[in-house]
Amino acid sequence: MQIPRILVIATGNKGKTAEIREILKDFPIEIRNLDDFGPIPEVEEDGQTFDDNAYKKASFTARVLGFPALADDSGLAVDALEGRPGVFSARYGGEGLSDRDRYEKLLEEMKGKENRKAAFECVISIAVPTGPALTYEGRCEGVIADSPQGDEGFGYDPVFYYPPLGKTFAQMSPEEKNQISHRGKALQEVRDEFDKILQWLEIHMPPPERVGCRGAQATPG
Repeated sequence: MQIPRILVIATGNKGKTAEIREILKDFPIEIRNLDDFGPIPEVEEDGQTFDDNAYKKASFTARVLGFPALADDSGLAVDALEGRPGVFSARYGGEGLSDRDRYEKLLEEMKGKENRKAAFECVISIAVPTGPALTYEGRCEGVIADSPQGDEGFGYDPVFYYPPLGKTFAQMSPEEKNQISHRGKALQEVRDEFDKILQWLEIHMPPPERVGCRGAQATPG
């Protein structure tokens, strides 16, 4: 019987942890998150790209805890705003704002703009304590709605309209959203490649060899 390998999700978010645990349930992997360990310092997400931030979080967590770690970074890039809010999506407009405050600020900036194309982007990084990492990406293209619609989801979901389904993310069921969302696509890539990921982990983090314990031999007197 193969002993499950531990993979730490660099978050305390129970919903995200449960989602990844469900996606990887058929593999010999034990999913833990930061709540399973003592407190560790927060990582400052000051990278210039989603890739920078995802790797920084995964690598730091792996080094501190000694296990391979998975982290993601995602955000909304709007064409008419030259890619903003981008990596600052969660902090758009400053600290202390609610999700509603942020998407209302976005709608205010989009007033009168004809080009309303936007995309949600997600990067997932899986890192080992020694530094190397694997990267997976997902992207979902849509448009910024004129007004918020729907009560599901979080963040910018009420104003991100997905034309193929004729709904905003906030009007979709979790199952619908996971099929087409940026994060859902990136996690699908992880699942499809997970046999190879396990082989990569074996190379970079080989399990310790088991050594039999011998009893001390009596010295002849």
